[in-house]
Parts: sequence; structure tokens; C-alpha cells
Amino acid sequence: MLPTWSLIIAGLITLACAGIFLRGLWQIVTVARMGTVAPGRLTPVGPRLWMTMKETLSHSAFKNRPWIRVAHWCVMISFPVLFFTLVTAFNQLADPAWAFPIIGHWAPWEWLIEIFAWAGLIGGLYLTWVRTRTGRAKNSGETLESGDEFPRTSRFYGSINWQARYVEFTIVGVVVCVLLIRGAEYAYLAGAEYATLVHFPTTAWIGGLLTGLSQGTLGWIITILAIIKLVLSLSWLVVIGLVPSMGVAWHRFLALINVYAKTNVDGSKALGPLPDLLVDGKPLRLDMIEEMEGDERLGIETISDISWKGLLDTATCTECGRCQDLCPAWNSAKPLSPKLLVTALRDHAFASAPFAKAAVSMEEAHSGDVLGALMESGAIGSDPKRGPNAPLMPNVVTPDVLWACTMCGACVDQCPVDIEHLDLVVGLRRHQTLMESTFPAELGKMFTGMENKGNPWGLNPRKRLDWAKKLDFDVPQVGVDVESADEVDYLFWVGCAGAYDDRAKKTSAAVAELLNTAGVSFAVLGDGESCTGDPARRAGNEVLFQMLAAQNIETLNEVGAKRIVVSCAHCFNTIAKEYPDLGGTYEVVHHTQLLNRLVREGKLTPVPPSEEDRKKITYHDPCFLGRHNKVYNAPRELLGDKDVVEMELNRERAMCCGAGGAHAFFEDKNGTSVSGMRTRQAMATGAEVIATACPFCTTMLNDGVRGEAAEIEVKDVSVLLLEGVKRGQARSE
Repeated sequence: MLPTWSLIIAGLITLACAGIFLRGLWQIVTVARMGTVAPGRLTPVGPRLWMTMKETLSHSAFKNRPWIRVAHWCVMISFPVLFFTLVTAFNQLADPAWAFPIIGHWAPWEWLIEIFAWAGLIGGLYLTWVRTRTGRAKNSGETLESGDEFPRTSRFYGSINWQARYVEFTIVGVVVCVLLIRGAEYAYLAGAEYATLVHFPTTAWIGGLLTGLSQGTLGWIITILAIIKLVLSLSWLVVIGLVPSMGVAWHRFLALINVYAKTNVDGSKALGPLPDLLVDGKPLRLDMIEEMEGDERLGIETISDISWKGLLDTATCTECGRCQDLCPAWNSAKPLSPKLLVTALRDHAFASAPFAKAAVSMEEAHSGDVLGALMESGAIGSDPKRGPNAPLMPNVVTPDVLWACTMCGACVDQCPVDIEHLDLVVGLRRHQTLMESTFPAELGKMFTGMENKGNPWGLNPRKRLDWAKKLDFDVPQVGVDVESADEVDYLFWVGCAGAYDDRAKKTSAAVAELLNTAGVSFAVLGDGESCTGDPARRAGNEVLFQMLAAQNIETLNEVGAKRIVVSCAHCFNTIAKEYPDLGGTYEVVHHTQLLNRLVREGKLTPVPPSEEDRKKITYHDPCFLGRHNKVYNAPRELLGDKDVVEMELNRERAMCCGAGGAHAFFEDKNGTSVSGMRTRQAMATGAEVIATACPFCTTMLNDGVRGEAAEIEVKDVSVLLLEGVKRGQARSE
């Protein structure tokens, strides 16, 4: 046992290590302070604290991986519980029998320590095994490129492996020391009233292995184990303090703040509406544009244009790759990985921060690839003032990466620490579109069509009612056949695709016919309807979006619209979730929701096909209906359970069709077709029909079917329902 003065030395060493840790923490704070404001992220305090506690303790963000969820929960809880064993280890340097007063030999406390030590050990070993076997080349059949530790198909591809391994080693090492010390204490206290199974429920057997050793030897074993435990713990503080961008370690502290500051106080993910474009901390509105002086910087140009919450996001990233795992762009061999986008911004932020005297030191601390490229391009240099003001495009984020995003939201939905990737993407797009006029060439035609004709294709607004010409009943138009939308049950918002696209016209006609059959009165706006602005907003053209939104809201308010049924998932999301912030609040339902209610109420009675005509159906979840708005059950209930077979990726894990983020209007020449990949996933089920609930999904999947030369039909749920209703009508005649 060491002399008492050794405690003083240990204390001084601990203070030095804690100082390095606090230095790293201050560097993270410095990076976050480089960012802009993020209004509403800190209040209301009570609901946010409650939400943070619920999400942290339940680990609800760990989706579809139950065993990883349990293992990580055990490791997380063991961290604060076993912190007290660190205090014990200090005092055991001088006295191996030292224990906390009162609770030190209190059986419930000892049980808690041992249970979570074993839980932390098992959890740590399991997580280590997961990282080892997940996506390794020997399992996937891939070959590794030079310098890569994981193949591209692994969600850990691009992650800094040594950092994760170091954290895993520390976790396992510390809990092993805790358990061995407990066992040695049992042997050391032999004969004392505490040396019983009641006080050492799971470690007495370890002490039994040490039976026969002298008291002095057992004391030295405890002391040496305490030293090892302290060295492991204090070394961890030093390492993460020296590498403040080590998100896989820092997330255990930062994740709590990141969850607290998430967009939605109710705990839901930052999906659905996009964030406002802020100018001087205020949301951009049309009436502000005329007053702008022209020197304002819109969107994200440099690292200092990102909000403090966005920069905190980058520092919190654990590089687990769950976002990358489900990203349709990455899985179709495009250059965008949500994880690598976040880590590239993180590395740039830390290399650009005022404390970064030279980027070389950060390059040495990390893998070096990203920062080396940044230094070669001139984006980062030894001048600390140069980095924060260096344009992110194309030095840090290339155009191919930025424009590959379909805004499907899988990254946001899957992230266990609530990183809001889409806010970063749309911020970068806004600057490129509004300030640099740099975007895919096809989008220029789309913007012009939306501005001049009210639709992305620039077609004649008078043709918006052509879809209804073949119906055997008249579709009333507000302002022509009815004075106000108050006179009907619903205003039917047809949407641009539903009005102009030949395949989507079938959906519009089916919805109208079903509503008519059910006795639900409705009317349309006809040429009074204009594009909601969704493609413009997600392509970064916030000004055009607001122009279109203001026009539509004015029209809807003038006609007295209160209840709106929408057949397009994108229109549904925009009108329901984004228009309220601009003064347009309505009761909005998707056509599958309304039709499902009508079936339940007996106003529509579909009849299934005969056995010989029955076809196997698989349902594709539109991102802006499912993941962004949580509408999963209504379409499936309309299809019925008997004939529907799910794709492997379904519901919240469903893969995008490839149309989102304005991708329906420009061609992505990188990688393979997203719609083709989704079509192959549907074909793998053996289905003969792909059911959809969005006109853009219908178009993209039809393109995928054509590209795959597949013998499979693509139909909207409403079209299939109408077929069933007509079968019932035919049988009753």
C-alpha cells in the first residue's frame, strides 16, 4: 500500500488531467460559439428537460437494433454509477479496505455496483464485437481499398476506427478492474462481517480464486488494480481533451445537450417542415426582401454561417453510420454520405476555430485525409482567421455531394444523438441557389416554370382540369360552380403532378370518383391552384417558395378553405406542416387517410378479386407521407393484409423512390438509379404490383420498372381501391 502522500500526487495528476479535459470542452464551446443563432432551442426549459430525460433513459432513438440498444444503455448507465468507484480507487492507493462512509458496505449499493459493472462489461464486449463483424470485407465479399478499414457497404466506412477502439478498450478495461477489485476485496476482508455473498453477490467467486494469498499480497493486488483503473480513466480524459473532435467519446456528454436543443420539444425528429431561412436572426419573409440592403449572406457559405446547434451536431457525431446505412444516395454509389458530410464539416470547424494555431496539428490528430485536402485547396491554413471565412463549397462539400440528397430524412430519423442533417444540406443549397446561382441546370427551367406558370414544367395553367374530362360526373370548381369551399366537405388539392402527369392523372381521377361514390362533396381550384413550392424550397430557392406559398395561402383563405384533401405526399407535407408558419392553417388529410375512414364508415365497400385474378402486392412508403409525417397504417389498411407482402425496407426504414429534394426534375449522373434500386427491392418480394401513395413515387417507380425491364405494375392505392369498389358494384347489379 502506498504512503498517504501518494494521494496528494494522485490528486495533482488528476487535476492536470481534468484541466486537459476542460480545455477540450472549452474548444468545443469555442467551435459552437462560431455559429449563428438558433432561436427557440433552449426554452421551454421544463419540457425540454423532461424530453431529454425520457429519450436518454428509454434510448428510444436506437431504432431496429434492440440488442445494440440494450448494450449501449448498460454502458451508458454504468458510466455515472461506476464513477464512484473511481473515488474509491483513489483512497485504496493508501488503504485497500477503504469504502464510502454509510453506503460503502450497504448491500443495495454494492449490488448496484456489481450489476452495472457486469452489464457494462457485457455491453462493451458486445459493441466491440458488433463493430468487428459489421460489414467487414470477409463477411461482405468486398475487397478493401488501400487505407480503408471497412468496405463501402459497412456503416462504419469512413469512421475513425482507432477512436472507437480506444473508447471500447477503456470501457472494458475499467469495468474489468472494478470487478477484479471487488473480488480481491472479498478475499482481503475474509473473516470480516462484510465478506459475504450478500455484499459480494457476483464477485465472491473471484475472491475465492485468491484464497491462500497473504493479507499484504491481497492489499497490493487491490492497490495495483486501483492504479490501473485510475490510469485508464485519467488517460481517457487526456486523450479526449487533446482530441475535442472525438465524437465517439464526447457524445456521452454532448448528446444530452444535443437532445435537449433538438427542434421539436415533443421529442419528435426534425422531419416534415424545413427550418426558416434566418436573416439577422429573424425568419425571412417576403416583406423583408424589399428592405434588404443587398449585403446579407443567405444560407450557409462558411462554417460560421452554421448555427451553434448545427456545429454542436457535428461535434456530437459518434460516427456510428446509421445515417449512412439507410441513405439512398450512398447506397446507390453516389458520393453523399450523411456521416461523412457531418464529419467533414466537423473537421473543418475544429481546424478553423480560433484555438487552432495550425491545421497540421489537427491533421495529425485525425485521419488526415479531409484536412489534408482542405489545406491543399487553401480553405484552411495556419492563419486562424482564414478558415472560418473560407467557402465550404467546393472545398469541403462538393456539388456532387450536396445535390445527391433526396431529403428523404432517413439520416435524421435514424440518428441516435439527434443530428439534424437536413438543416445543413438545405442551408448549403440556399446559399448556392440564392447567392451563387449555382445549381443543376435543369432546376433553372423548373424555377422558371414555377414562377411564370405555377408548375415545375411550365405548362399552361388552363390544363389543370384536363384530368377530369373523362369522368362521368362534373368536378365542381371553386369560383365557377361553387362560390366558396365552405359549401363542400373538402377542397381537393390536386397538385401539379396530379394535374399534368399522365400516370398521376389516374390517381386524381380515382380519388375524385371514390369521393363521389362515397357521397363526399368536394371542389377543386382548377387554374387557381399553383405549385406549393416544395421542389423550390428543397432545392434551396426559399424566395420562390415563399412567393408561391403566399399566393396559395391568399387563394385558400379567400375561398374559405378549411378542410383539404391532398393526393401528393409533398403537397400534403407542405400545406400541413409548412404553410401554418406563413399564415395558412388548415385541416389537411392525405387521400389514403380520408379513403380509409370512408371504408371504415361503410361509405366505400371494396371487394377483393377472385382467386384467379388475385395479385401479390407490395407497398412503397413515400418518404414525405411516411417518415416525414408518420402515415403508415392508412394505406396498408386500404390494401388489406392478405395480399400485401412487405419489402425488407419498409415503414420508417423504407428507401426513397429518388424523387425528393427536387430530384424529380433533374438527373443525377452519379452512381446508379435510386428508383431502380427500390424497384429491385420490390421485385425481390415476388410482388406483381407496387402500390404507392404519391404521384412522384408512381412516376419514379414506373421509370425503375422500365429500366429493370420488370413485369410488375405500379399503381396508386386509390386506383387499387377503386378497382375493388367497382368489383363490388358489378356484383351487386
